[in-house]
Amino acid sequence: MKHSGKARQAAFKLIIISLIAGCILWGLILIASVIGTVLSAIAVPVLLVLWVTFSLFTLYFFRDPAAKPPPGPGLVLSPGHGKVDVIDRIAEPYFMGGECQRVSIFLSVFDVHIQNAPIDGTLVFSKYSIGQFLNALRTESATHNENLLLGFTGAGARIGVRMIAGVLARRIVPFAQQGDLLARGDRISLIQFGSRVDVYLPLTARIRVQLGDRVVGGESILAEL
Repeated sequence: MKHSGKARQAAFKLIIISLIAGCILWGLILIASVIGTVLSAIAVPVLLVLWVTFSLFTLYFFRDPAAKPPPGPGLVLSPGHGKVDVIDRIAEPYFMGGECQRVSIFLSVFDVHIQNAPIDGTLVFSKYSIGQFLNALRTESATHNENLLLGFTGAGARIGVRMIAGVLARRIVPFAQQGDLLARGDRISLIQFGSRVDVYLPLTARIRVQLGDRVVGGESILAEL
């Protein structure tokens, strides 16, 4: 699938940066060891343990499983991995052009943070909005937080996907570009460290999930068109 391995590249980039920072700090500690050998002997193992722990968690966080989309016409798949905590109707003026159905998915730091294309279609809209970094557990974060809204057309419908940064998620990394033709399950973006994904559906769509359901990006069926 498209963009395979980009999450792992992001993980290794963070690990390398942390290694460089650790080496610098380690060097300062070695200098300090001239006046405190005992302090250096204690600090170096602690720093090494902290770096190894951080590296293992980063590799785990940036895991990038290949999606296995189910077959069938008119299916809208979950773009994110997490827990469905909001199902309602809302006005989305930028892409949907008015009232639509919304399914909101909360991603904890233990969920996969790659997002996947919900339908077979074309990415026709992209709007990045700078904002705050409220806790993504709060539904108002969709309105106030930094976010990226993507719009897809396919199967005679418009589907919107909004990636929302949270307290820890300070960066949204888009993979797909406006004009790309995508298949269901293709990787479209990465949100780093805790976030929320809102899916905007036509009023005629039949929602197939319930509050509290856990969904898998590119695999779980959210709705039928």
